[in-house]
Amino acid sequence: MVDENGSIRTLSVDIGGSGVKAMVLDITGTPLTERARVDTPSPARPEVVINAIAVLAAAQGDFHRVSVGFPGVVRCGVTETAVNLHSDWVGFDLATVLSQRLNKPVRVINDADMQGLGAIAGKGVELVVTLGTGFGSALFVDGKLVPNMEMGHHQFRKKQTYEEQLGRAALQKYGEKKWNRRLEKAIISLQHLFNYDYLYIGGGEAVKINLQLPLNVKLVPNVTGLLGGIALWRD
Repeated sequence: MVDENGSIRTLSVDIGGSGVKAMVLDITGTPLTERARVDTPSPARPEVVINAIAVLAAAQGDFHRVSVGFPGVVRCGVTETAVNLHSDWVGFDLATVLSQRLNKPVRVINDADMQGLGAIAGKGVELVVTLGTGFGSALFVDGKLVPNMEMGHHQFRKKQTYEEQLGRAALQKYGEKKWNRRLEKAIISLQHLFNYDYLYIGGGEAVKINLQLPLNVKLVPNVTGLLGGIALWRD
């Protein structure tokens, strides 16, 4: 399972509420191809999203294995929730079906978890938040993932969840100024809740952040969600 120079190539895929992205990484997690993107099909049922992944994969050249970040709870390659996609994903064995489609081994993880694996330093308590269609979250303790923490659907303020207050729909409805004020409150709330050493904020809407961030809060580029794909194969 190696190419001519002895390197394993990993196709890393990030399924989002608005876009599906892919790139190939070498064994160290360094990109070998440019990031490619297609709009997430609507309605985002499993078969059409898998078709989109297959199209992206075909354009990325050779690869030996596949890592997928999925916006919901994932257990043993099966997607258990998919609030921003389609109800057909509930109980769907994405790892098996995609492996059969691409004829390659596939590992699937929550998308914020994958983003976190690409961002963290691996020391202390590190929290990762992704701001996109929804509100993703991942928690790490000394580099070890606490899996399937779906903080986005937890109550935040005014009887609304983090996702209802800070998802893309809220940003579009209330504007960047109000969204930034809410985010500032969320950062304070999360610091009290987790007492984290570092908070990393990523996702497609992180570019809209316009506030003075605490010293232990770091913005990470959106491509980090793909770069974390290599970590799924560290056994």
